[in-house]
Amino acid sequence: MSVHRPMGIETEYGLVEPGNPGANPMVLSAHVVAAYAAAPGSAGRGGHVRWDYAGEDPLADARGFRLDRASAHPSQLTDDPDRPAPSAEDDDAVAGGTRTSMLRRPTAEELALPTANNAVLTNGARLYVDHAHPEYSSPEVTNPLDAVRWDRAGELVMRGAMDALRAQPALPDVVLYKNNVDGKGAAYGTHENYLVRREVNFGDIIRYLTPFFVTRPVFCGAGRVGLGQHSERPGFQMSQRADYVENDVGLETTFNRPIINTRDEPHADAGRFRRLHVIGGDANLMDVSTYLKMGTTSLVLWLLEADAVPLALDAMMLANPVGETWQVSHDTTLTHRLTLADGREMTALQIQRVYHGVVADALSQAGRTDQATHDVLERWAGVLDRLATDPASAAAEVEWVAKLQLLDRMREREGLPWHHPRLAALDLQWSDLRPERSILARLVAAGRVERLVTDAEVAAAEHTPPADTRAWFRGQVVARYPGQVAGASWESVVLDVPGAKHLVRVPMTDPLRGTRAHVGALLEGADTAAELLEALTAGTPAAAPGPAAG
Repeated sequence: MSVHRPMGIETEYGLVEPGNPGANPMVLSAHVVAAYAAAPGSAGRGGHVRWDYAGEDPLADARGFRLDRASAHPSQLTDDPDRPAPSAEDDDAVAGGTRTSMLRRPTAEELALPTANNAVLTNGARLYVDHAHPEYSSPEVTNPLDAVRWDRAGELVMRGAMDALRAQPALPDVVLYKNNVDGKGAAYGTHENYLVRREVNFGDIIRYLTPFFVTRPVFCGAGRVGLGQHSERPGFQMSQRADYVENDVGLETTFNRPIINTRDEPHADAGRFRRLHVIGGDANLMDVSTYLKMGTTSLVLWLLEADAVPLALDAMMLANPVGETWQVSHDTTLTHRLTLADGREMTALQIQRVYHGVVADALSQAGRTDQATHDVLERWAGVLDRLATDPASAAAEVEWVAKLQLLDRMREREGLPWHHPRLAALDLQWSDLRPERSILARLVAAGRVERLVTDAEVAAAEHTPPADTRAWFRGQVVARYPGQVAGASWESVVLDVPGAKHLVRVPMTDPLRGTRAHVGALLEGADTAAELLEALTAGTPAAAPGPAAG
């Protein structure tokens, strides 16, 4: 698979109501989601589509057990067991090689029950309230460049929500930030997701991904003013999330956060896939940082899938992964030497060079030289070289370097110590999504930030799903049949045919089916959800969005 695999990014956005520091963030988040979903011409036609929780199992642990529900922290119960949306299957019917589920239609009383604000967007993404933050979960893509494109589309979604709220005087004005900390001790997540072949041993994922994740902030950290969870010490560090890492391995995501998250919830055929849920990354605004974050991780996973791990990676095991996570982030000189399990010491750049070399050798031996993979390898090596020789030369690519340069200029110009509040304010402004306040927009306009995708491509991605994953089917169904989609999830769409006795769930357990090539003609020929179901029933297994029944 090389660099190509189903992947995506979930980002929780920070938010405030100017002039009202006591505003309830959950209420504000609900306003954000509802405003975007209801805005004329928005991509949020699915604002009234319920999330289909069937198949979600957040307490399954990849280490081979399931956490008891009574022992789980409330934040872990993302499957919402008391949801009013129907989930019980009344009947099964095989349609065109796809097993669809006939679902009980909810009663008027059930439909009237409150639900968490949720919008399934026409680009295949999900916009919803996650605890106290609005979250944009990008559609599934197959490569790191598309990951950049649809992640940045989420920024446009959030700007659209701010504009929609600003246009309604009766609703609160909300400012959104693409960052991971509130400066008061709280952190919120930017989670990456990668589909991995099930046969890869999870112990190998823990063993070989841990040193990689600890050291990759050198090229994908977003930068942060303050050291410690509460910024109790002055200074600047590479990563926004590093100080909130407290465990090597675990199921939690909002407390006792681990380097390797063990949630075994693939949102796909569990017999074939697992989903690696990465919770330690930063919310990036710069394209190259996001691109390398996704691309290099995918390549290391390919190495495990190819069963091509050499002894050189076994020698990279760390003596204290959690402590080194903090130390790497705090060392902007890039000179800190991490202690390995065998007593040797290496810098984060040296460890990353070992990973790059091992992956490059394995790909060369396997003959995997597609252009996307070659480009990630070249950029990975180039950024490591620039960081090693002159970190400032990487400012157009690496976000923490660009932010540090800006802050250092202010400090030198005005004689400010690191604990000065103006530096923290500039750090916050960096992540401000308002165009008139955006520091990054000014840097881009000045040619000081490298963009990998154009503004026009990002604008198109706000409304259009990726053509090469099942997100195409999800997004197109939401766009084409408003009012006839009762629910949706990553692995299903629930259709509501007017006059029918039951709702119908169409499964999509293979992320690489339901693409434009698979179902484009089918959708073009169906003006209603009823016609689509009829076509699915009459169609061949190759035309269906889900897997063939067997």
